[in-house]
Amino acid sequence: MWQNLSLRGRINLLLALVLALGLGVNIARQVAEAGPRVQAEDQSVIRLAREFIEMIVAELKEAPDPDARLNQIAHDLNRKRHISIALRDAAGNALTPPRAGEDDDARAPPAWFVSLVHPEQTAVSVPVSIHGNPGSLVITSHPNDEIAEIWDGIVTQLEIGSAIALALFLVTMTVVSRALKPLESLSQAMIALEAGRYDARVAPGGAPELAAICTRLNHLAATLGEAVEEKRRLAERAVSLQDRERKEIARELHDEFGPYLFSLRAHASALAKLSEARELSAETVRKHGGAILEQVNALQQFNRRVLERLRPVGLAELGLRQALEALSRLWRESHPDVRIETTISPELGVTGETADLTIYRIVQEALTNVFRHARATSVNVTIEPAELPGVAREGRGCARVRVCDNGRGMEEGQKLGFGLVGMRERILALGGTLNVASSEGGVTVEALIPTAAS
Repeated sequence: MWQNLSLRGRINLLLALVLALGLGVNIARQVAEAGPRVQAEDQSVIRLAREFIEMIVAELKEAPDPDARLNQIAHDLNRKRHISIALRDAAGNALTPPRAGEDDDARAPPAWFVSLVHPEQTAVSVPVSIHGNPGSLVITSHPNDEIAEIWDGIVTQLEIGSAIALALFLVTMTVVSRALKPLESLSQAMIALEAGRYDARVAPGGAPELAAICTRLNHLAATLGEAVEEKRRLAERAVSLQDRERKEIARELHDEFGPYLFSLRAHASALAKLSEARELSAETVRKHGGAILEQVNALQQFNRRVLERLRPVGLAELGLRQALEALSRLWRESHPDVRIETTISPELGVTGETADLTIYRIVQEALTNVFRHARATSVNVTIEPAELPGVAREGRGCARVRVCDNGRGMEEGQKLGFGLVGMRERILALGGTLNVASSEGGVTVEALIPTAAS
């Protein structure tokens, strides 16, 4: 049952139990103290009445009519609230009328309470002797009035305490309900977020803690919305880049591969026709054969270039270090006036196939931009292990790739080319980062790429 209660229900239930327990403890304390209180009152009244009667009895001998005086004393004292006085003879027979019985009313405490606090009455006999006739005044306690007062106090305490507890419970319940009201809005907002409605917001309210939670949830919803939108743009951009690469490959196949094949077909057809006419000569065969070899070499270079775009040749066979050294060597051969330094930390370790390809592509794209636009004379390529800030992945490492040149830098407001934009999206998809910084001293391309688990 407790597990099925809401937070509001649990607080209200605990509050009701605490108030009821406090009221019950207070009433139980008064009931427990009622017995000693009645007994102390009873003993005090009996003692005072006995001393008073003994003092009066001592003065009876001086009265003109001791019998009448004694009867008057017994009659007057019989009307006292907490005691009754009865005059008895030597045989114990009552010489005065008994005390009038007490009428039961709504104030009378229940029998169980009377028996609990004062189960027996107390009686004390004071001997008297008038004109040699022995007798006694019997003092009997009547604590019913005191018990009724205590019971009235308990009932009053119960009524007032219940009213105060009820009022306190209602006030607290209202305060708790208002304080926890933002939880309903939080729940509705979370349901909306779960359904993909990232524009859901919660008005901060309630206690400062709940207001802070509402603010953080709104921030979380906004962040999730931005992340989802960024993911959508990345997916759209990836599809666009993929289509553009396919179009470029298709155009190259059409513009270069097609003419080469047409030329090969033409030379092969010419050789076939000449052989049928038996007009072949060594010069003719040499001419057409040389043309065919030239077209085949061009096809091989074109095929190597396309394969390089699709997948770096030798990366899987040679490894990342040798592939990058081969790439740097090719750029040095084609641009001997540019100094290229490549440093790969020996602590880098195994990075994984995906990370190797990404690192290679970053270096390749950065070097391509340097030699196309930078007019640099020096390029430094550094690859070393690093830590990706804000990401904790057990067993995952990170590689930092930095390509710096001393060229003219980028113009103010110049956007990144399609190559670096595509690389940034690829790295973001892997969980890394890519930054491009330009200054008068050149351009620095720095990427953090998660590597394979160790």
